[in-house]
Amino acid sequence: MSGAARPLAALAAGLLFGLGLSLSGMLDPARVRGFLDVAGAWDSSLVFVLGGAVSVSALGYRLSRRLRRPALAETFDLPTARRIDAPLVLGAALFGIGWGLSGFCPGPAVAALSTGAAPVLVFVAAMLLGMAAHDLARAPGRPTTAPH
Repeated sequence: MSGAARPLAALAAGLLFGLGLSLSGMLDPARVRGFLDVAGAWDSSLVFVLGGAVSVSALGYRLSRRLRRPALAETFDLPTARRIDAPLVLGAALFGIGWGLSGFCPGPAVAALSTGAAPVLVFVAAMLLGMAAHDLARAPGRPTTAPH
């Protein structure tokens, strides 16, 4: 494969992902918060979005297990960690709290940057600051991913 194939494939996948998020309503934080409001005015429409996403991911994962190697890389880069530890639980809790309060998760927030809306810009700035703070607070020499 040529050197341009990977970036072009990533761009195409990102554009398709962003289009899907837009068409499904995932860029609308009010709709997302409505989905999370299971005790109030629950908006169940995103169940179908999540069901479709999980189905496609499961099929892709099963397919990847049958292939010797990916089309645009030398090896698959799959997580190897199996332990549930405090950083994982804390990260998941922060993700859920941020999603519930803002109505955005990282993918839709990046796609929603195209709207130029102030809440999106604030969320993405806070997300980037949080990522930088994580990297600064991480123990020196500790790997960010599980060893391969």
